[in-house]
Amino acid sequence: MTDDAFSSLEIRDTTVRNRFAMSPMCQYSVDARDGLATDWHRVHLGSRAVGGAGIVLTEATAVEERGRITPEDLGVWSDDHRDVLAPIAEFVASQGATPGIQLAHAGRKASKTRPWEGSEPLQPVDGGWETVAPSAVPYPYDDESPVTTRLDGDGIADVVDSFRAGARRAREAGFEIAEVHAAHGYLLHEFLSPVTNRREDEYGGSFENRTRILREVTEAVRDEMGDERPVFVRISATDWLDDRRSWDVEQSVRLADDLSDAGADLIDVSSGGIHPDQAIEWVGPNYQLRFAERIRNECETDVKIGTVGGIRAAEQADAIIRNDRADLAIVGRRFLSDPYFPLHAAVELGREDAVDVPVQYQRGFE
Repeated sequence: MTDDAFSSLEIRDTTVRNRFAMSPMCQYSVDARDGLATDWHRVHLGSRAVGGAGIVLTEATAVEERGRITPEDLGVWSDDHRDVLAPIAEFVASQGATPGIQLAHAGRKASKTRPWEGSEPLQPVDGGWETVAPSAVPYPYDDESPVTTRLDGDGIADVVDSFRAGARRAREAGFEIAEVHAAHGYLLHEFLSPVTNRREDEYGGSFENRTRILREVTEAVRDEMGDERPVFVRISATDWLDDRRSWDVEQSVRLADDLSDAGADLIDVSSGGIHPDQAIEWVGPNYQLRFAERIRNECETDVKIGTVGGIRAAEQADAIIRNDRADLAIVGRRFLSDPYFPLHAAVELGREDAVDVPVQYQRGFE
């Protein structure tokens, strides 16, 4: 039988009820700038679970305080963060969805204002902080960028330990999936890409060296999540910088196999974000699917592949799975406009038998 968008997905000891995953999307809504989840996060994540998503992933959740994109970002760098996240994960699971958390560190793209405040670099005098990166090269904002410090060996070890601790807290909070964020120009992607990694030590230069920290982080997260829980890794398949030495899809194929060997179960394939000069060829429905499909077809391991980007329609998501182009349809903005996208998709595709509409809402789906 051919899988479709409503087929379950078995990953280790976890059964995901369907192939719709809500993509991590920053909400920039922490009230006290302390990284602690609020009622906004509880309602935002919980409503997508009620709405039929198979997997509900948190926004990029910082493993270090300095790893936040903005001061209003979610965090998991202390047990207090764990304790506030726990009831959210519990509610998501109670609605039949699989709760997941994206563990992140923004690197040199940290310390800026929220998008509706301009996404401008935030200086320490205004509540910002000094950022860290593989090399002491700040993100090239139009305005003055915060000071960026090159991580030394001890600093790199601290980052790996922070991801490990974040994964432990995520597991203790009840999250069944941990996703490592290694895309969009944030810290781990900065190590991968020659555009931002100018090191000459064991963490720079060759492919093996540039990917070392991500393999170490993946191994650490796998160790903390145990053998039974899935680990995902989000990557940018390309930097969209063809005119310079950069990260590309050929390296992504090789990386996917290495990450599988390090304990990753699924590669969440996105793209871009390393430099403002990126030239994306076009943006539209499934515009990143070709990268996910290529990685899926060329990997030598059996790692699963998720695709994200421009997935807005029920038939579109269903076709991705039916045509065996990816294992998971990771949906972003459509979930912002329609928290009940999978339930509506089931009606549209004549698959009402495949979803459980909460009894409180069944009148609206008759």
